[in-house]
Order: sequence, then structure tokens, then C-alpha cells
Amino acid sequence: MEKLLLLGDEAIAQGALDAGLSGIYAYPGTPSTEIMEYVQRSKQAAENKVFCNWSANEKTAMEAALGMSYAGKRAIVCMKHVGLNVAADPFVNSAITGANGGLIIVAADDPSMHSSQNEQDSRFYGKFALIPVLEPSNQQEAYDMVHYGFDFSEKYKIPVLIRITTRLAHSRSGVLRKNLRNQNEIKLPENLRQFVLLPSIARKQYKDLLNNQKNFLYESESSGYNKYFKGKDKSLGIIASGIAYNYLMENFTNKDLPYPLLKISQYPLPEKLVREIYNEVEEILVLEEGYPFIEDLMKGILNLGKKIKGRLDGTLPRDGELNPVLVAKALGMEVKETRKIPNVVVGRPPSLCAGCPHIDSVVVLNEVLKEYAASRVFSDIGCYTLAALPPYETINSCVDMGASITMAKGAADAGLFPAVAVIGDSTFTHSGITGLLDAVNDNSPITVFILDNDTTAMTGGQKSSGSGKLEDICRGVGVKEEHIRVINPIKSHKEENFRIIKEELDYRGVSVIIPRRECIQTIGKKKKEKK
Repeated sequence: MEKLLLLGDEAIAQGALDAGLSGIYAYPGTPSTEIMEYVQRSKQAAENKVFCNWSANEKTAMEAALGMSYAGKRAIVCMKHVGLNVAADPFVNSAITGANGGLIIVAADDPSMHSSQNEQDSRFYGKFALIPVLEPSNQQEAYDMVHYGFDFSEKYKIPVLIRITTRLAHSRSGVLRKNLRNQNEIKLPENLRQFVLLPSIARKQYKDLLNNQKNFLYESESSGYNKYFKGKDKSLGIIASGIAYNYLMENFTNKDLPYPLLKISQYPLPEKLVREIYNEVEEILVLEEGYPFIEDLMKGILNLGKKIKGRLDGTLPRDGELNPVLVAKALGMEVKETRKIPNVVVGRPPSLCAGCPHIDSVVVLNEVLKEYAASRVFSDIGCYTLAALPPYETINSCVDMGASITMAKGAADAGLFPAVAVIGDSTFTHSGITGLLDAVNDNSPITVFILDNDTTAMTGGQKSSGSGKLEDICRGVGVKEEHIRVINPIKSHKEENFRIIKEELDYRGVSVIIPRRECIQTIGKKKKEKK
């Protein structure tokens, strides 16, 4: 029974290893990345031959994990919240196929958008798919819930979603380990049609899923992760979920909480416990990280006159992360003003690293585009998105992974010329290939820059699925050989690169330019490893 100091992400990874994990699948995305990286560094994982390679995207990761579950083994698939959008098709359908070996999906949400495009709350995906959701309030619960989740998954033959947030993922605490469990043996589904979602089969299994909802609710209402604490002051009742429970208790470290408290860390929402606290108090304060998920449900099922406060009525901010100060203000507690940051401290916007190959790529692209009056550059998620900021101001869009090529195509279809797409090598294999195929099929006049720095740089330098394959992929999709151009993005090649870019911008068809130079950060890492 060893105790370790772990990040929330690391607690999930270690919990999975100790619970008999056979495979982990993921695509890197903050704040979930460290789960896979922990397993990849683990001696325990290596000794037990746990599969732990990065996937091309979240959809392929979800499907591979489902395949391992099909074979009777325990699998976990990890992604950030917007990655669940990419994996939504197999994720939602996996609730109808069910699981065989234990299957856990970890979605790491990012309230306050520290490194994301939105604040979406993955609990809604769990409710939408009709599967159980676990939301740990600390690192120990994160570790324990993986064991519990695998057991739950195999008991009911259902995938289980674990939802965490940035602050839990990236903070440390002591975690007490459980006894190790051996991996499952291969055991194929007894029902040969379980994973065959023909309509006639899916209709039957969907009814089974609906019939299981009462069991999921029973488990939630009897779960040790959902606790009701009695309080003497009935003027207010508090419902706190996940890490918001910690924010609450930080305001009462040296004194008892006077109000009744319902701590929720397992869903579906435990209706009996919710009704119990509602009937005992004069009004309710809901503390939850992310969207007003519980608050909204309560106002739907308990709109009986009592005041329910939270994010919807303005008691708490509608956006951003919670913290102990915001919770204290919501409770009407006196809060001391914090010291303001002196004016001498200036905010530092993110920027491309000194020596980054993307700098030379966007600088020469900017110079070429000066010759075109109405050009636009469409991009997506990656280090190169920072070229939207001064001094470059090259990028005109960033919506989601892979949107650069398809948005450029749509703009070109509308008559915009030239329409340029800028995408990274890893993002291209994640979700750019199909957009390029659409452009080839329609012979859309676009120029696609695949910035190849031989890594997934923005999330820490993981291996890129496209390394050494980009030209072959473009040829296979149908881009003409003479319009696949590889350039070296360095200052000494500026004139040659200018000429090549100008030629391809003027071409009225699909062209691909691949600026290829290794990421400056991975070069540094390799030098350190050699030492």
C-alpha cells in the first residue's frame, strides 16, 4: 500500500495500471496529455506489456479502445473536452454496443479556456449517451474511481465516463495505492451480435440501455462518492460537485460547515438525495465547475418555489473556473481583497519560440501575399496559430482541428482567390486528410501548407503520426505529383521559397507545400537525452 505524490492525470494513469489495464489510447490535448505520458514512462506498464501508443485522433483512439474491450481486456481512452466532439460517433454508439472488458473514457475539461477554444462540459455528453459519469473531487478519488469505474463497466457491460477539469488534472496530492490486479484474459463477447449495430439489433440494445437507467440511478444514489452531510443552519443548502467541493471546504478549514451539504461525484444525478436536501433547507446554492449542469436539472425537476442559486442566476460567474474566493462570496462570507499586481508587471502573450521553423514559413508567406489584394489564410489548432498575433498577423481563422483545409476550400468555392490553408503535420493526419480529399475531388483552387516539424509540438513534443508519410498521403489522396512541393524554411532559402509559393498560389487547382524543419524544442530534448 504505497503512497505517491501525483497529478490528477497521473493518479488516473496509475489507477488504471493497478486495476489491470491492458491498453490506453489517446491523442494529446491539454489538460489530458499527462495520462498517456505517465503510462509511457511507467516501468510497470512496460513489464506488463500495456499498449500505450498515441492515436491519429480521438475517434480512432475511441474505436481502438472499444476493440480492446471487445476482446475482454480493460482499456482506457483519454482526450480533452473538445476531443470528445471528434470521438462523439463511436462514443455515443458504444453506449448501445456496450462493453465487454472494462472501458473508461476520460474527458479533461478546460474551464477558463487555458488552452482551448471553448468551455464545454463533458457531463452533458455522458447524459446524452445515457452512461454513468464519475467526477472526482481530488487525486485520491481520481485514482479510486478508475478501479470503481472498471468494475462498474464490467458489471453492467457499459462504458463509463470520467470527467476531470484542468485544476485537478494539473495539481498534486498524496495518493494511496490499492493492491495490484492482474490483466483480464482474452474473452470474446458471448453474444456474437452485441457489437453489430444493424437497426434491428440496435433497437433492442437501446431498450436494454434504457432499462439499465434505473440501475445506474440506484448505483448513484447508494454510491460512497455521493454523500449528504447534515448541517444545523437550514437557511441554506449546498450542492457541490467535483473539485468545487474542495473550493468550498477551503473556506472552512478551521471550522465546521454550518449548512447541509450534498457532495456529488457520480451521475446520473441522485434524485433522492437532491430531494432530501431540497426539502430540508430554505434555498439551495449549487457549486459546480463548468456549465450549470446540476443547477439546470434541479430547476427542471424541483421548480417548486424555493430559490436555487448558482451560475444561472448570477450568484456565481457564468464562465471561467471557480475558486475559494468566488465560493466565499456566494456564501456571503467576508472576503479580504487580494493585492493587485503592480503595473510594472506586463502581460506576456504567447509567442513562437526563437528559432521555430514556422517563423520563416509565415514570414515568406506574408511577403508573397502582399501581391494579392484579397487573400486569406485559414488555420486550425497548433503552434502556428500564434502567427495570428503580432508581429506576423498571418492567420485569419482558427475553429477546430482540420478546419483550415475545409474552410479554405469553402472560401475558394465561393470565389475567394487565393485561399490558403495552414495546418501542422500532426493535425493533418488527425483530421486534415479528408478535407484534402474533398478539395481534390472538386479541384478546388487552394494551396495547403503542411508545416512539418516532425512532432506534435504544442502539447509537448509527442510523436507525429504523419512523420515520413506526408508526401505519400498527399499522392494517395490524389494531389498531382508536380504540385506537392517540399521546402526548407530557413532564411538562406527565402528567395527560392518565395518563388515556389508564388507558383503554387497562382495554380488554379489543389497544391500542397510542405515546409520541413524539425521543431527547435525537440532538437533541444534530443541533445539532453544524448548527454
